[in-house]
Amino acid sequence: MSVADLPPDPARRRALAALAGTAATLALPRRSAAATGGAIHTRPIPSTGERVPVIGLGTWITFDVGDSVASRAELLSVLRDFLAAGGRVVDSSPMYGSAEAVIGELAGELRRPPMFSATKIWTFGRWAGERQVERSRSLWGLERLDLVQVHNLLDWRTHLPTLAAMKREGRIRYLGITTSHGRRHDELERAMREVAFDFVQFTYSVADRDAEPRLLPLARDRGAAVIANRPFDGGALFDRVRGRALPAWAAEIDCANWAQVFLKFIVSHPAVTCAIPATSQAAHLRENVGALTGRLPDGALRQRIVRELG
Repeated sequence: MSVADLPPDPARRRALAALAGTAATLALPRRSAAATGGAIHTRPIPSTGERVPVIGLGTWITFDVGDSVASRAELLSVLRDFLAAGGRVVDSSPMYGSAEAVIGELAGELRRPPMFSATKIWTFGRWAGERQVERSRSLWGLERLDLVQVHNLLDWRTHLPTLAAMKREGRIRYLGITTSHGRRHDELERAMREVAFDFVQFTYSVADRDAEPRLLPLARDRGAAVIANRPFDGGALFDRVRGRALPAWAAEIDCANWAQVFLKFIVSHPAVTCAIPATSQAAHLRENVGALTGRLPDGALRQRIVRELG
């Protein structure tokens, strides 16, 4: 793999980000404080300085609904309410069944509102990877995808030159790599040390903090944005607190429900760019996007949350 095929060095990225940050921030669509209950928390993408809201929308299982009219109607409300609250990052994958097609069709019904499209390559071989990215772009109904990630490190050395070329040609804006369920952290760390990815995605929550000692600090050092998946530990975090009232300290970080507590714990880590809870229910979506605004836990409260919930 030639040097020309690889993304730029993190030191150069940070210098460019210092110049680009102001313009990128001005270009980002903003919502009024009245509409969102306060200023929306955003984080910069280190490689460019572009800012994205800290709560995104995952689509694993939840958007794989095929042609179900009832399910699509509920998901239309989910996507509409997510975007209306100021959310932008929507994450999917060819692995997620009909999810990409559903996103594209629902976005069309909403007249193509601004979104940050994040999807993945999940296949073996250069040719298959190229075809898969083009299919994803078509399903989303976009001329250009914002982010394409190598899903679960599958054949990542083969796909990296493909994504780097697509980025140079303007067919995608960012490239990344993912893992989930706390798996293959050693391999992900080696990849991050070798390549300057724009984004990395892995599991991080109050219940699964394996990324804290190495991956989160490394992402900061390497200038990579971090997407945190499985923020509710596959729903197990809600089982832990079932029937339990919110503690008094939840009011200190403007949390009205447990979902907001779990999400604010994640996005209060300085290396995390965005968390991507998945839901198919509009009521749950409205709970999740509440974490876009209000106070975040400081270091002391983060430690308390770990003691009580971790």
